[in-house]
Amino acid sequence: MSTQTILYGFDNGIATLRFNRPQALNAMTLSLMEELDAAFDRAANDPSVRAIVLTGEGRAFSTGADLTADNAPPVDVQGRLDLGYVLDRYYNPLLLKMRALPKPIIAAVNGVAAGAGANVALMADLTIAGRSSYFLQAFVNVGLIPDAGGTWLLPRTVGTQRALGLALLGERLPATKALEWGLIWEVVDDAEVLARATAIARQLADGPAIAIERIKRAMHAAAQNDLAAQLDLEADLQRDCGRSQDFTEGAIAFVQKRKPQFRGR
Repeated sequence: MSTQTILYGFDNGIATLRFNRPQALNAMTLSLMEELDAAFDRAANDPSVRAIVLTGEGRAFSTGADLTADNAPPVDVQGRLDLGYVLDRYYNPLLLKMRALPKPIIAAVNGVAAGAGANVALMADLTIAGRSSYFLQAFVNVGLIPDAGGTWLLPRTVGTQRALGLALLGERLPATKALEWGLIWEVVDDAEVLARATAIARQLADGPAIAIERIKRAMHAAAQNDLAAQLDLEADLQRDCGRSQDFTEGAIAFVQKRKPQFRGR
């Protein structure tokens, strides 16, 4: 499928989603968000998709919301732009969908990831960035607060001081420092970003799908759970994994000292 602003590709268990507005550095319009949401639905509902790669066409991942787009947000009764509606209608459901999606999402960040583009990249399960890439919480520079999950994600990942510094100062965070801070998984040479993200997706696509989905669910639930609730969740999810054919195959392969052949069952 090739749409106007999102390109969808599939190869041997891996769905690759690309922002396709390179002339605008992949700035996000409302129609792009709708297409991205539909692309995630397509990948989620296709049993042949085992992992998802998200990246951008051209020299940027995404510079965030397109402030010059024709499809501007609605206005309230006093004629003021209602940016809250845009978040409620387009961004927030997408971010919740990414977190709840049972298949792993790997972001391949090429060039700049700014504003909502940065936070969408960081909301992926694993984020790979090019060495010259950077992340920018650009919101304060136009009089806004970080959205697309930024105020939730950043303090939990890098701590309050660093999160506030990123949000209040609106300065670039180079990929190498984002790695040092634990914000992303890996930094590679610029030319290798997509290939490395696809290689990781390949490893996950060949892995035990039931366990991978439940690892993702457990890790994301930990931010809201206390210890007792998390231990209960671990027991429930481990029960599911223990009943899977993948666990049986993994255990037999371990004993036989061979590579397991997981089937996602």
